Amino acid sequence: MAQVTATQTVQINATPDAVLAALSDYTTTRPAILPANYRDYSVLSGGEGNGTQVHWILQATEKRQRDVKATVAVADSTITETDANSSMVTTYTVAPSGSGSTVTTTTTWQGAGGIGGFFEKTFAPKGLGRIQAELLGNLKTRLES
Repeated sequence: MAQVTATQTVQINATPDAVLAALSDYTTTRPAILPANYRDYSVLSGGEGNGTQVHWILQATEKRQRDVKATVAVADSTITETDANSSMVTTYTVAPSGSGSTVTTTTTWQGAGGIGGFFEKTFAPKGLGRIQAELLGNLKTRLES
């Protein structure tokens, strides 16, 4: 099994504090910026920042979906979502950039072995990258409006 990674970055004309606040708001902001690939989104506990637990179905492709139950950890300028149902971990890192912020999201997980793992490692990062780019684009639009 090999580690699979997908990463996207966006520049947002908003302060790092504003971006971190928006990303750690799982009650209002997160549901508003999620692409259609996220289904059945719900907050299980908390709702803002550290210790929040959320659930969603990530419809990665027409035939592949992942049932995610994520626990949120916030440390400094990084938000980490750790899935209890798999090895998947997603981080959002916010850094100052000029008068705004650079936001990078990275998702990693342990991929399948064999030929299936080869295809997963080759194609899954591209598909997930498109989903990540849409989420970050929605965040950018929300914060810059």
